[in-house]
Amino acid sequence: MAETSGRLNHDGVEIAWRRVDGTGPAVLWLGGFHSAMAATKADALAAWAERGGRAFLRFDYLGHGVSGGRFEDGSITRWRGDALAVIDQLTEGPLVLVGSSMGAWIALLASLARPDRVGGLVLVAPATDFTERLLKPGLPDVAHAALARVGVWTRPSAYDPEGYPITRALLEDGARWSILDADIPVGVPVRILQGGADPDVPWTHALELANALKGPDVVFTLVRDGDHRLSRPADIARLIGAVEEVAGLVGA
Repeated sequence: MAETSGRLNHDGVEIAWRRVDGTGPAVLWLGGFHSAMAATKADALAAWAERGGRAFLRFDYLGHGVSGGRFEDGSITRWRGDALAVIDQLTEGPLVLVGSSMGAWIALLASLARPDRVGGLVLVAPATDFTERLLKPGLPDVAHAALARVGVWTRPSAYDPEGYPITRALLEDGARWSILDADIPVGVPVRILQGGADPDVPWTHALELANALKGPDVVFTLVRDGDHRLSRPADIARLIGAVEEVAGLVGA
């Protein structure tokens, strides 16, 4: 079945979504920081869902893709809220959350907030606690000066020639949602896919997450030559295999 699309009003902002209706536990895609639902891995999962008649849903957070709002007004609190609004208003039954980069952090936060709805997780290059653990420590002096002076700094990006804004509010808010400092009480099956050559999320960071998860079924896969995106054909096949495996466990 082909994808349908729509918009969900969440706190006055139109959140764009696309859905494939189908059977099995619904698979919900959670994209990364400054990414969009019209991305390679999400497109591949939508095609997989269409081929197999599986339920699949993806969306853009506030300020991302074709959703409303300004990116610089976003925060972990807000983007977590967008995910929960999508779960609560657009889905039924058990879910498999597939989170990429920041989306993996959002997926974990959503699992903690909706433990009765989330049956499994597939996390790609999980940037858990990235504001405190990955972003803040690497900020140059010019960034700290701009954040102190005007509250925003434009960070250069290998994925966007215009870069993207980092706000003081994002950093302060992100610290509130840190989860790596203690055991993470997520007991559902989790599959983590991590590139060994990822310049944005070190494989040791992803392994720390795997060790913090206290569920009995956590599998960590290191793709030694993989980058942050893990979007090559072999990476996509690995992702789909992980989603199928977890969906099978949730549906059992």
